Amino acid sequence: MARKRETNEGSGRQNAVALHYDGRGAPRVTAKGQGIIAEQILALAREHRIPLHEDPALVAMLARIELNEEIPPALYVAVARIIAFAYQLSGKTPPAAVVAAPKPPAE
Repeated sequence: MARKRETNEGSGRQNAVALHYDGRGAPRVTAKGQGIIAEQILALAREHRIPLHEDPALVAMLARIELNEEIPPALYVAVARIIAFAYQLSGKTPPAAVVAAPKPPAE
């Protein structure tokens, strides 16, 4: 699980979005909130030693996704980078995946 957070400049209100990825399908939004809810999401992440990543623009996009919904394909690369970073920090490896290289052109 990876969590993201954002602080709205000027307002001081914090936003947070939690994602869960089990290796099947796309990551899902499992929690999101502002203010005290965001603080609770972040406190739980810290308590469970879940890496945090700060990216205000990404949090704003993720906050529009309904709870338990998968992230859209447009966010796959950005979220994949964060999940890879979280795996690296925690010393874990991601679930097995099959990666295929394109076939070379026929001669």
